[in-house]
Amino acid sequence: MHEMGIVTHLAKTLDETAKENGLSKIGSVTLQVGEVSGIMTDLFEDCWDYFKVRYPVIKDSKLKLETMPAVTWCDSCKKEYETVRYGRHCPYCNSDQTWLLRGNECIIKEIEAEGGAD
Repeated sequence: MHEMGIVTHLAKTLDETAKENGLSKIGSVTLQVGEVSGIMTDLFEDCWDYFKVRYPVIKDSKLKLETMPAVTWCDSCKKEYETVRYGRHCPYCNSDQTWLLRGNECIIKEIEAEGGAD
C-alpha cells in the first residue's frame, strides 16, 4: 500500500510549508491524482484521515482529490491520445512507439490555510 507512504510525505510537506509561511491551520488540500498513478483514492482518503491527526496544522483539514486524465504521445504519427481508452497502441496509426505524457502524477494543486496569530 504505497498510499500510506505518499500521505506521510504529503503531511510532512504540508507541515513544513505551514511553518515556513507562518500558517496556523490548513483547512483543505487539493491534490491532482493521475488516472494511471496507481493510487487507490479510497485507500488514500482513509490513510489521510488516519495520519493527519499526527500533525496539528492539518488535523481538521479536508482532502480534495481531482483526477488528471492520462495522455499518451505517439512518436510515429506525432499525436496525443487517451491512455486508458486505447492503451499502448496508438489508435491513429497502431504504432507501439508511444510514451506517457501525463497521468501518473500526484500534485498539490491548492492549499487553503489560515495565518498565525500576530
